Amino acid sequence: MSAKALGDWLEATLQPGRFNDYCPNGLQAEGNRPVRRLVCGVTASLALLKSAQAARADALLVHHGWFWRGEDPRLTGIRLARVRALLESGMHLFAYHLPLDAHPALGNNAQLGQQLGWSTDGRCGQYDLISWHAFAKPQSVATITAALKRRLGQAPLVVGHTGQPIQRIAWCTGGAQDMIVEAAQAGANAFVSGEISERTTHLARELGMTYFAAGHHATERFGVQALARAAADALGFEQMFIDDPNPV
Repeated sequence: MSAKALGDWLEATLQPGRFNDYCPNGLQAEGNRPVRRLVCGVTASLALLKSAQAARADALLVHHGWFWRGEDPRLTGIRLARVRALLESGMHLFAYHLPLDAHPALGNNAQLGQQLGWSTDGRCGQYDLISWHAFAKPQSVATITAALKRRLGQAPLVVGHTGQPIQRIAWCTGGAQDMIVEAAQAGANAFVSGEISERTTHLARELGMTYFAAGHHATERFGVQALARAAADALGFEQMFIDDPNPV
C-alpha cells in the first residue's frame, strides 16, 4: 500500500483541517517504500525510531511528532540525530496531535474513558476536548486512584479536595491541566489529565475540585493504538505498538 493511501485514510478519519494546532498534522517526513508494516507509538523519540527500524517498519505513526511551534528549526544535535535516523531508515513519519486527542471514538480521550469504563455523557471546551461522565453512584477518590493505577500502570498524583465523593468526573489527556477550570464550569467535581503544574493545586483547591495527574505519556498511549488498528483493518497491513516508557 502507498503512503499516500494511508495518509488519505488518516486525513479523512481525523480531519486535521478543523484544528489550529501547535504542529503540522499528517505526513511529517516522507519515506521511500510502500507500507506493509506500521509501528505506532506516543512520541517520535530517537529510541522509538530505532525500535521501529529494528521491527522492520515501513511507517511510524505517533501522537507527538516534530516541528512544534516556536522550536528552533535548525538541524543540529538531538534534532539532527532524529531526522538522520528516520531518513536513513526509509520510514514514513505520520503524526497527529489535537485531531487524535479529539476523535470521538479513536481519540486519546475516548480511549482513556473506555479503558476506565467511563462512558462519555458530554463534552466541552475547545474542539470538545474535555469529556465528562456522571456516576450513577458517587465514587471515592481512593476508588478512582486505584482504577487509574490499575489501567495505566502508575499511581496518579492527587491534589485539591482529596476527601470528597466524586459525582461527575471530567478528563482530557496529556498537558491539559489548565482545563480544570472549564471542567468545573461543566459541573465536574473531579478532573483527570496527564501533567500537573504548580498552579494546578491552587486551582483545584479554590474550585472545589479533585485533580488526578495521571501521566502525560500514560494517558496518551491508547488513541494511537486504536487509530493504527482501525487503519490496518481498513487498508490491510500489519501494525504493532512499541512503547518508549516515560513516567511523566
